[in-house]
Amino acid sequence: MIKVLIIDKLHESIFSLLEDKGVEVTYMPDIKPSEVADHIKDYNGLILRSKLKVGVDLLDLAPKLRFIARAGAGVDEIDEDYLQRRKITLLNAPEGNMDAVGEHTVAMLLCLMNYLHVGNAEVRKKLWLREENRGHELSTRTVGIIGYGNMGRAFAQRLTGFGCEVLAFDNGKSGYGDEYAQEASLEEIQERADVLSFHIPLNVDNKHLVSQEYLNGFKKPIYLLNLARGEVIPFSTIEWGLDNGKILAAGLDVLENEKLHTLTKEQERIFTKITNDERVLFTPHVGGWSFESYEKISLVLGRKIVNLLKTL
Repeated sequence: MIKVLIIDKLHESIFSLLEDKGVEVTYMPDIKPSEVADHIKDYNGLILRSKLKVGVDLLDLAPKLRFIARAGAGVDEIDEDYLQRRKITLLNAPEGNMDAVGEHTVAMLLCLMNYLHVGNAEVRKKLWLREENRGHELSTRTVGIIGYGNMGRAFAQRLTGFGCEVLAFDNGKSGYGDEYAQEASLEEIQERADVLSFHIPLNVDNKHLVSQEYLNGFKKPIYLLNLARGEVIPFSTIEWGLDNGKILAAGLDVLENEKLHTLTKEQERIFTKITNDERVLFTPHVGGWSFESYEKISLVLGRKIVNLLKTL
């Protein structure tokens, strides 16, 4: 019998999918990260969201492990190289939250371009400033998307009704252009984009990808959106871009350091500065975390596990 340990809260739909296939499920959503090592020894599968990093030390305590399933898209907290050496399959579920990410990205962009957050705050203070809050129309802009997988494509799909031009760049790939976005080089996007949206995974190549030099490559000042991973764009680059007019406004669902009580002195300085800047809009890493995606992620992941079990 296949035994699976679930250490994060998941939608109940995954349980019937697995149990109908004879899987023994142990559900421990309240387990502390430090306690997982004491329980993992006899399990064939581990399902988690983001409770802990999965590295060599933990994996060596699980000799029977055959797969790890991440209830979400990003897998940067899991040691993929070691999994490959151990022939442990890694599954994730980007299809489950891509719609949420697509919609959230559009929402952040429209908010920034129309000063919705600023106008809302001002009216609450009895300030009726119409001219100061005159917005911009998305139809007149060119949107550049960095990373054209599930998330990037979902964003592009939702832009079709706005009449804007959409360019997409996905490093190392080709032939991905479709009815929603035109395949483009990074140089083309830097030449033409008014909006730049990131939808890429965090890896050794993408960490701190966006530097001063990277932003300087853009011909026009941009609206910057990051719904990927915070470490793709460090605090220092965001500050520099805003100070030097390269970033018109920024929508940030993720931050370089999201454990705000652990900010370094320099990160704290920049964080304080940009949180007082009306050109920056924040959300707490919820771009892909809607009520609907909560269920869809479990369904997608459950079906992938069921298909994998046929090969074990």
